[in-house]
Amino acid sequence: MNKLTGKIKSIIYYNEANGYLVALFRVSQVSDNILEEYLKKSITITGTFLDMKIETLMELEGEFVSHEKFGLQFKVNSYELVMPKENDDIIDFLSSSFVKGCGKKTAEKIVEIYGSNCIDIIKENKFALDKIEGMSESKRDKIYDSLVNYSKSSDVILKLKNLGFSIEEAGKIYTKYRDNIVDILDNNIYLLNELVDFKRLDGIFLNNYEDRYDKRRIKACILESMKTISLNTGDIYYDVADVFSVLNKLFSLSLDYETYEEYLKELELELFIVIDDNKCYLQENYQAEIDIAKLLKVIDNKEIKEYDYTEKIEKLENKLHITYNDDQRRAISTALNNNITIISGGPGTGKTTIINAIVKLYIEKNKLNNIDLIEQIALLAPTGRAAKKMSTSTGLPSSTIHRYLKWNKDNNDFMINEHNKNFQRLIIVDEVSMIDNNLFAALLKGIHSYVKLVLVGDAFQLPSVGPGLVLSDLINSDLFNYVPLNYIYRQSENSYIPYLAREIKNKDLCEEFTNKRDDYNFIMTDTKDIRLTIKKIIEAGISKGYDENNLQILAPMYKGEVGIDSLNKMMSDIFNPNEGQRQVTYGEVIYKEGDKVLQLVNDADNNVFNGDIGFIKSIATISNPYKKDVITIDFDGNLVIYQKKDLKNIRHAYAITIHKSQGSEFDHVIMPITYHYGSMLYNKILYTGVSRAKKSLILIGDASSFYKGVLNDYGTMRKTTLKEKLVSEFINT
Repeated sequence: MNKLTGKIKSIIYYNEANGYLVALFRVSQVSDNILEEYLKKSITITGTFLDMKIETLMELEGEFVSHEKFGLQFKVNSYELVMPKENDDIIDFLSSSFVKGCGKKTAEKIVEIYGSNCIDIIKENKFALDKIEGMSESKRDKIYDSLVNYSKSSDVILKLKNLGFSIEEAGKIYTKYRDNIVDILDNNIYLLNELVDFKRLDGIFLNNYEDRYDKRRIKACILESMKTISLNTGDIYYDVADVFSVLNKLFSLSLDYETYEEYLKELELELFIVIDDNKCYLQENYQAEIDIAKLLKVIDNKEIKEYDYTEKIEKLENKLHITYNDDQRRAISTALNNNITIISGGPGTGKTTIINAIVKLYIEKNKLNNIDLIEQIALLAPTGRAAKKMSTSTGLPSSTIHRYLKWNKDNNDFMINEHNKNFQRLIIVDEVSMIDNNLFAALLKGIHSYVKLVLVGDAFQLPSVGPGLVLSDLINSDLFNYVPLNYIYRQSENSYIPYLAREIKNKDLCEEFTNKRDDYNFIMTDTKDIRLTIKKIIEAGISKGYDENNLQILAPMYKGEVGIDSLNKMMSDIFNPNEGQRQVTYGEVIYKEGDKVLQLVNDADNNVFNGDIGFIKSIATISNPYKKDVITIDFDGNLVIYQKKDLKNIRHAYAITIHKSQGSEFDHVIMPITYHYGSMLYNKILYTGVSRAKKSLILIGDASSFYKGVLNDYGTMRKTTLKEKLVSEFINT
């Protein structure tokens, strides 16, 4: 780490919400001879600053980085305010605008009496100022308050750093809690869990307090056990006894059941959990179901006027040269005539076609111009690729739900909410099966009740990563206008992909499921030969003009000979052989310029989201003043800059998990099938993988393992009570 001392001279950008700063910094002192070229010069700095002050002497600790667009910058990892030490500097500081009520003459008198330690003396005892000639009570209090407030943020940073927090974590904590920080740190550090990862908090607590059975820790571990269950199972509620078992196992505890029950009661009184008939909920999960039911009831209750769209649908058919089937016509007119409509169907049933028709007829019926379109229509999806598909189909802008709600990743909240709603009147949400309870509740809070809400998805796909089963619960409640799509449109007389998906869904494979078709092939081979077979198919595809843009390998797990990590290494060598292009090593993985990569986390600031696929455009090594790798990744024209440490947020994307493929479609899909995948080869994951293929699908491996996977219901049951809450809200109130 490098250390620079100096002052912020001017601000280029400052975000008060999270403390992020870009500024010009005048360097007056350096920690290393190699940095001497920056002495007496102004450089660009970036980082988190809690209470930003210009013209203030401070010491920065950080590193130089090169930004492709903005050039060399000093990224600040931590900083400390440096109080003046020489008498003349102290007089200048005390008589500056930072200290209220103290002119130069008063400052000189203070230094004359108390010397170079005067600032510390005053901060410890404000009445020390009473010895200064002409000092009034009001003037004394202003000087004291100024000195205390000036160093307050620095003191907070120091306290957080001493506990073990990083400057970024300190920034988040300070921004949210400010005056309450000291109380939280002294009383219950685990209250910071919404901002800081639990394992990190727990490590900091144990490093500073050491008592593994401290009540505060055990109660926090109970909450973390519930979150872990939800992460692993998608459950909204838990059996009380199951949480106890997970708690002791997860944290290697031997807590007795009586103490556990006592802590549960305390957590319920503190509104962290809800216990209802032996069902134990995290408060936020319980509240999300309540909010969904209430908000949908408000939307559904709005008065509507029926309109006969028969003639307009026929005209649209003639204009687009297509013919809608009865289910599609019903879906279109239902969506346009009702406040809430659910449309669900498998691959090849025309969901995208229906979305396009709804949008076109809504625009025509309401005579919308280009400005009206953005003000009245919102097309949303949980992933960037799914949103892009909607935009391509309709010709209108689309957005991820997180971006639409203006998600703040630092605080994990939304700027669009119940207090600051969006105003669109037609909102179509695609891939609803991927949306968890909390995101759906946030969306409903952020939109007005006069909306027409159209929810589109495939109820049989893999459920959301987060807890809940939104689409299925809404359908099973029988409370909403629901149009299932069953008719499959053939790509050719001998096409099979959508029919295979339906057979998987119904657990009824036809006897010829291994037969070759126009769009499908099952290549049966031993597990040891799967990699070689994939390689031969890829090489043959390349010779026919296929590339990594339109060919995708899908698998259910990362490890093993035919796991994603192994396949990605092989595919990178095939599609992007090492021909002298720049590369960077992260762990055991080598990334090269031109490699296909997958984003693993949401990053709203850079408009890139979990599941987005891009290509490494460039890898640059800067050497001023130290060597540093900078990686630029192109996500469909959106260039995002990564440092080497940020590579934890990406993976190669020649092969990806079936979970990560949701919300996407690929022209050509290859899926290895082997008994080595074990329980990860189950019905819904096979259905989801198969339904990602648009033009061709190749399965490679063991037919009996595929058949067993189709019959395997692993992971399909989730504990939710949204259906019951919907019924209670709609019927019993």
